[in-house]
Amino acid sequence: MTLIEELKWRGLLADCTDLDALTRRLAAGPVALYCGFDPSGDSLHVGSLVGQLMLRRFQLQGHRPIALAGGATGMIGDPSGKSAERNLLSREQLDRNLASIKGQLSRILDFDTKVNPARMVDNASWTSGISYLDFLRDIGKFFSVNMMVAKESVRARMEGEGGISYTEFSYMLLQAHDFYHLRKAHDCELQIGGSDQWGNITAGTDLIRRKLGVASWGLTFPLITKSDGTKFGKTEEGAIWLDPAKTSPYRFYQFFVNTEDSMVAAYLRKFTLLAEAQIGELEARHLANPAAREAHKALAREATSIVHGKTACDDAVRASEIMFGGGLEGITEQLFNDVAGEIPTKSLEKSKLEGAGIALIDLLVHGGLCPSRGQARKDIEGGGIYLNNVRAADASRSVALGDLLFGRFLLLRKGRRSYLLLRVE
Repeated sequence: MTLIEELKWRGLLADCTDLDALTRRLAAGPVALYCGFDPSGDSLHVGSLVGQLMLRRFQLQGHRPIALAGGATGMIGDPSGKSAERNLLSREQLDRNLASIKGQLSRILDFDTKVNPARMVDNASWTSGISYLDFLRDIGKFFSVNMMVAKESVRARMEGEGGISYTEFSYMLLQAHDFYHLRKAHDCELQIGGSDQWGNITAGTDLIRRKLGVASWGLTFPLITKSDGTKFGKTEEGAIWLDPAKTSPYRFYQFFVNTEDSMVAAYLRKFTLLAEAQIGELEARHLANPAAREAHKALAREATSIVHGKTACDDAVRASEIMFGGGLEGITEQLFNDVAGEIPTKSLEKSKLEGAGIALIDLLVHGGLCPSRGQARKDIEGGGIYLNNVRAADASRSVALGDLLFGRFLLLRKGRRSYLLLRVE
C-alpha cells in the first residue's frame, strides 16, 4: 500500500492540487513537507493531533517533515474556521507558547534521527525583517483581491455580522509567503493541513508557480468532527489539551475511551499508527461484541501512548480501572491525585477521625452520598457502599485515621459510579 493509498484508506485525504503528480513524486524519492500549528496558546489540543500524525506518517515513509509554528502569523490570527477576530498576542507570549509546543511536537516527531529528522521552524525568523513596502512589492502584487475574496474562509467572515479586518484578510498572503520561503530555503514541495486551509494552501502553490516556476503541492485532510457534526476535542469542561498539566493523561485516555460507537472505527484509522490488519481485527471484534469496548480501549491506549508515553498511558489505564471499582493496591500518590481530580471532593476535619473515629453511616451523610443515617444503613446492608474501593459489610463500622489513603484521603463509593473523595484538613 502506497502512502497515498493509506491516507485514502484512513479517510485522511480531502483535496490535493494534483494527486496523480504528487503520487508520482512521492514514489520517486523523499520530499520535504510542512504543516503549520497555531501558537496562540501554550498547548496544542487534540484537534491538531491529526496534522502531527500526518507528518509522522510521512516521516515513517522516509520523507522529511517540517513543523511550522507561526510566530509571525500567530500575531495576526488565521480567519479560517473562525467567526470573530482573535486577540493579538505579544512577542513574549508567543515565545513562551512556541517553546511549549515544540516539546509536545517532539513526542510525536523524531527530531534526532540522522536519516530524515523532523525540523521545527518559526515563520517570524524570515518574516519579521521584511518591510511592509517590500512585502507589497514582492508578494502582494501576485494576488488579486477578487481571488482572495472568493476564498471560502474570507467570504464566510465577510458575510458575517462582524466582518473581517484587513489584518486577518492579509493572513493568506503571509501563509503563501511561508510556503514560498520553505520551497526556496528547504526544498519543501508539499504543504498539508486541514480542509479549512485549502484556500491558504493553494495561494501558496500559486505564488511558488508564479515566482519560482517549480512544482509544489497542497494536500488537505478532513476536519475531524463528532457524529453530530460538532467540533472534535471539545467537552463540557473545555478543550482536550496535549499538555498533561492542562489535561491529565487519565482524562485524555477517558476522552478517547468514551468515543461514540459509530466513530470508533474512523478514529482508530485517524488517531493511531496501527496497521490495517490490526484495525480490521478490532473493528470485527467491536461489531461482534460492542459491550466489550475492545476497540475503544485500543484507541485510547494508542492515542495516549503517542501523546504522553507508555508509562503515563499505563497509569491512565490503572486509574480508569480504579474509577470502575478496581483495587487500590500498589497505587502511587501521583496516580491517585490524577484520579482525585476527576471526583467530587469535600473536606473533613481531621479531629473527627481521631480516637475511635467517626461512624461510616455519619460519613456517608456528611459527604452527601446518602440523605439520612437510615438510608446509609440500608445501603451498607445492601452491599452498595465501598470505602477505598472495598465493600463495607458492617453498618456499625467506624472510620479512623488508619483508613486514610496517603494520610489525607478517604474514597467513598455508592453503587457503580457515585464517587466522593473526602480530603482531610
